Order: sequence, then C-alpha cells, then structure tokens
Amino acid sequence: MPIEKNYNDALSFLNDKREEMTDLLLELCAINSGSTNLSGLEAMRLKLMEVFQGIDAHIEHVPSLPHQFITNDGEKIEKPVGDMLRITRNMQAPVKVLLAGHMDTVFPADHPFQTHDYLDEDTLRAPGGADMKGGLLVMLYALKMIERSPYADQIGYEIIINADEEIGSHGSAPTLVEAAKRAHFACVFEPALVDGSLAGARKGSGNFAVTFSGRAAHAGREHHLGVNAISAAAEFAAHIHTLSGSLAGERDGLTVNVARIDGGGPNNVVPDNAVVRFNVRVNFAEDGEWFMAQLQDQLDLYNQRDGLSVESHGSFYRPPKPMDAKTQKFFEAVRAIGADLGLTVKWAPTGGCCDGNNIAQAGIPVVDTLGVRGGNIHSADEFVKLDSLVERAKLSGLLLMKIAAGDIQNPGLDG
Repeated sequence: MPIEKNYNDALSFLNDKREEMTDLLLELCAINSGSTNLSGLEAMRLKLMEVFQGIDAHIEHVPSLPHQFITNDGEKIEKPVGDMLRITRNMQAPVKVLLAGHMDTVFPADHPFQTHDYLDEDTLRAPGGADMKGGLLVMLYALKMIERSPYADQIGYEIIINADEEIGSHGSAPTLVEAAKRAHFACVFEPALVDGSLAGARKGSGNFAVTFSGRAAHAGREHHLGVNAISAAAEFAAHIHTLSGSLAGERDGLTVNVARIDGGGPNNVVPDNAVVRFNVRVNFAEDGEWFMAQLQDQLDLYNQRDGLSVESHGSFYRPPKPMDAKTQKFFEAVRAIGADLGLTVKWAPTGGCCDGNNIAQAGIPVVDTLGVRGGNIHSADEFVKLDSLVERAKLSGLLLMKIAAGDIQNPGLDG
C-alpha cells in the first residue's frame, strides 16, 4: 500500500545516507572491541557516545556487573566487564520503546581478523560489521529519521548498548530486564539473515561448569588411595550428553553440548580436580526445570562417593523467547511495513539466543533481528550487505513512526 506523505518525507532523509553510514561503519569496525578487550571496549563506548551525539537525547555510561568464571582448577573468580551505554529521550511519552544492541565482538585483540575488505560493491567483510556494529548504525539512523518526522515527541526511547553480549550478558542482563519493564515493546538490532529473514522464537540457553574434587595420590605406589576426578568427570560428561532430547527420547528440542573437560596433571599423579563445561538449550522453561532436576540427581549420586566432592556452577542465563500472541502481532506489523517498503519479511524459530531472550522476560513483544543483512558471523568471513544499512534503518524507522502515530496499537498494552 502507498506510504503516507508524513512518513515518506521522513523516509526520504535516508535516501542518500549509504556512503555516510558505510564510512561510519568502517570507523567502528577499525576499533577492536572483543568482549575481553576492556581498553578497546572503552574506546568503542567513547566513539559511540560521539556518534550518538547526533540525536537529541541524554547519553550516559552505566557500569556492568563483573562476570563470574570457573578456572581450570575449579576456583570461582570474577572478571570485569566493559561499561554499558544508556541513551534516553522523552521517557514521559505515552509509548516507550527499548532499543538494544551490543558493542562487543567475538574477536579478541590478538585475533588475525582486524581489517576490512570489499568482496563486491555491496559486500563488506569486516570484524563486527554485521554482528553488530552495522546494527547500531541502523538504530541510530532510524532515530535520526524519526526526529525529522511529526511524531518525534509522541514516542520515548531507552537505548542500552552493552559490552558483554557475546559472553552471555551476565554483567548487563539485570539492566536490560529493568529497562524492558519501563518499555511497551522492544527492538534489538542483531543481524538479519542475508535474505532479510528474522529470528522468531528462540531457545533458552544455559552454561554450566561442574567441578570435581577428588584425592591426589602417586599413580604407581599408592594408586588405590587416590580418587580420580578426571575419570568421574568423564563418566558424568558421558551421562549428561545422553539427556539431549534426540538421545533420551523425551524433551524434544533439548540439547546438551559437552564442550570441554579441564583439569588433571602429570601422568604419574592421580588427578584430584576436573571441570566439565557444557551448554544446554531448551524450547520451554519447563524443559529447563526438568534438566535442572536431572542435574541435581546426578550431583547427589557423585557426592555420595567416598573422597569425591562435586559442585555445579551456572544457570539458564537466557530464558526461552516464545512466539506468543503479542510477539506474533508485532512481527506481523513488521511484515506489513516491509511490504510497504517493497521488502519481503519472513521469520523462523532458531536455537540461537541473544539479549532478546532476556528482554522478553518482562512480558513485552520483541523483534530482535532488525539489524543489517549479513552472514558468516563469528568467523573471519563475517560480511555485511551495505545496501541494507539504509534499507533496515527505513524499516525500523517506519515501524517506530507508525507506533508513535498510533497506526500500530501499542503491542505491549493491547494484549
């Protein structure tokens, strides 16, 4: 259907912004902001504060909680996390939106993928180009567009840009959830697929580290006095693997991925420490509860063994994000707006997760792949389609304008 003039005038602001957005994207991608590179994350935060000065909003930085980590020796330590960026405007407006993104990437400072190149005139290979520095620019330019519309004062927004999404958002999740409680709906700017498809329902995810403390002994002279932590850990890992739905024949969609066993030492010493690290994904919250009960049963069994102490660390840090009725309605609105712009918008469930999972806890509808079109994320072949910078900014900008104008009923309040 034709786009009304009030919307079209604002949309036209973006028509010639591809080159400007590309230049800014190159500047962002040139800053290494790996999740553990605190100095790089500070540089990125300062750059983003400069870039977001282009909108009429209040900008501040917010400390993140430290990230708890289990060492290879089973010790619990805390690691600092980069600060978040919070940007707010017109929070007294009748409708409020949470806009979320992350500044960190999976590429540490010593990773070989640090520079960009063009695969063709529309395809840029760059670290974080798609995931999600391009998405941050989509967010920014959508807001610039709204400021040039008649609806700027009819919508309020809170932006949270965190620095630990790629390592689970442990330090920022409480801030995201609290911000979601102040909003009526949420948009997250993770990358879409190359064809523009969105992620729909998402599985929940939990990361766990189970520590095994045994008894060291000489492997030859007093082998019988030792309690082998590595052996117990391997036995546990083999069992926990079988709880995957495809193997256990129940809890369809539940997966357990045993990722690593750490510990041990010289061959002539019975090892007294081990750590089993694994990830669990579930479609529904009750599947997570079932898994936790199974895990506790196993811990109880191992702790009954003489000389062995076992402890679990971790949790389901990202809850499932179902496609409920309100979220379905929100997605349908995005689809309709895409059609207005000549775009085909589709979505599908995924086993992947993101901050959209955490935000959904507040009960508001979330679309969490409104960023650029791209692919091969989390690899040295990550790419972004540059035409999608303007394309996706128009999609998000028109979505927000229609909500502000009342053309889309507030999806967080109308049930």
